[in-house]
Amino acid sequence: MKIRRRLFAFLAFGWLSALPMAASAQLIKVTTSYVSDSAGVLPLWLAKEAGIFARNGLDVQAVRVHAAVGVMALMSGELQFVLASGPVVVDSALRGSNAVYVAGGMSTLDFVLVTRPEIKTAEQLKGGTVGLSAFRGANPTATRFALQKLGLGTKDVSLIVVGGASERIASLRLGKIHGTLFSPPQHITAQREGFNALADVAELGLPFVHIGLATTRALIRDKPEIVRRYVKSHLEAVAVMKMDRELAIKTLGKYLGQIKDRDVLVKSYDAAAPDNRISRKQYPYLAGLQMVLDLLSEENPKAKSANPEDFVDNRFIKELDDSGYIDNLYKATPRP
Repeated sequence: MKIRRRLFAFLAFGWLSALPMAASAQLIKVTTSYVSDSAGVLPLWLAKEAGIFARNGLDVQAVRVHAAVGVMALMSGELQFVLASGPVVVDSALRGSNAVYVAGGMSTLDFVLVTRPEIKTAEQLKGGTVGLSAFRGANPTATRFALQKLGLGTKDVSLIVVGGASERIASLRLGKIHGTLFSPPQHITAQREGFNALADVAELGLPFVHIGLATTRALIRDKPEIVRRYVKSHLEAVAVMKMDRELAIKTLGKYLGQIKDRDVLVKSYDAAAPDNRISRKQYPYLAGLQMVLDLLSEENPKAKSANPEDFVDNRFIKELDDSGYIDNLYKATPRP
């Protein structure tokens, strides 16, 4: 408890020293979206539960919507921020929107290819059907990547859009599909039911922007202080996630209300917490964005000549990094 209080005291002091006192008189309402109930969204949930947003002068409402819907709402001004994968945000920007990443989020895919109990090898998956969450985004990209790494092409399996995690696990149980990708904790609970983990996409080495934090260049131009406070809150929440394991697991349990098994929650947390999944400094992942551009270039010629830097604005991360603020977040002794 002493370490937690010390960390939160530092966060509060850092905010108060960086903003005018009048800023704390009224919280600024902000709405952000996320796409899935997974450990990759934990910094957002922690920023709300630990009061980090409020200490930075923000009243944040978080809504769960499909990534494409979220980006459209971002463009219309209904949302100020989205947590969304690279293909959706980059494709939107290539088509003329002013969407841009201001923090990295999760810089690799946390998916696991799960198959029916009788399918234990890639060879046995040939001729089968693999379920996707959507036509475009992290899930279908990772599915094709995993199948390729397993030596399977589009002629070897059929790909169909099934929907969210609940629809896909139901289809898997009924045998309507033979495999699909899940993030923690879904892949953990699926394995407990007897399904097989055929491939871990993160271990296969796909650089990617999985759950990056994006906003609009218009918001950065017109209301930079809101973006600054949000990015600062995000960085502080990442630090709490890494420094206070028990609080992070407890928060994960609250937002994954259907998951009561502590072991599942712990494994889900442990899969997301390493620095090679969610980095401490949270610069947008340029190698992951280049992978996104390579994938999009098959459909959009503009992606071939685009640079990863075209889709990021690092100014807020850099301010906090150059000042030493991010490093100072990790000076306290980590909690076990």
